Amino acid sequence: MSEKKQSPIKEKSPGTQTPSSLRRQREREHRYQTILTAAERLFATEGYHKTSMEQIANASEVSVGAVYFYFKNKEDLIIQLMDEIGYLLRRTIGSVFLTHGPTMESFKLTGQAFFEDFCVNNPEKCAIIFRESVGQSPEVETRRKVLFDKCTGDVFGALKSVIAHQELAFKDKLSAEVIAVSIMGIYERIAYQYLFWQDRSDELKSIGRDAVEFILGGVSNLVTKTE
Repeated sequence: MSEKKQSPIKEKSPGTQTPSSLRRQREREHRYQTILTAAERLFATEGYHKTSMEQIANASEVSVGAVYFYFKNKEDLIIQLMDEIGYLLRRTIGSVFLTHGPTMESFKLTGQAFFEDFCVNNPEKCAIIFRESVGQSPEVETRRKVLFDKCTGDVFGALKSVIAHQELAFKDKLSAEVIAVSIMGIYERIAYQYLFWQDRSDELKSIGRDAVEFILGGVSNLVTKTE
């Protein structure tokens, strides 16, 4: 369901690299990830606008110049974070569905995995994609739209395969699309509500299960047996 996220650091063909160049490449990759991790933590705890490049450099234990070597600005940092978090989200959810196959139970487990695996275990990453990336520059908003379009497409594809496997059909040609968009909207809203507005992450598993059951009830009302 998701393509592998590629690091923006250029690499030569392994056959053309010397041991010293391979070591430098690993060091660059490590520094790049260290800066990203520091930025993620600061954006999530201090807020995107309140975090400076100097703070990120200090948290990464590198110079400000080193941060600017890897990232053009804060906007570039949050965009790269969104790409990595988006890949993790789609991989986490997609692996559950692929493991269990195109069944309604699999679709249910996939929804639960969003809350129980992704949200519960990655609150800082949730803060980036659900809170800190909202209402930023047109470039950030465009990247956010791309992420959510991909996730919606994943849900749409999974839902279609489940319904086809069960020899069912949607009552309307737009039903699958409407359900996929609704799922993304509901899940995002619930994650925001109980992770950030109310800080009830300890209850998110049971809350998520209620949300999934609610969605499944809606799906059952929009499908019919094929003739």
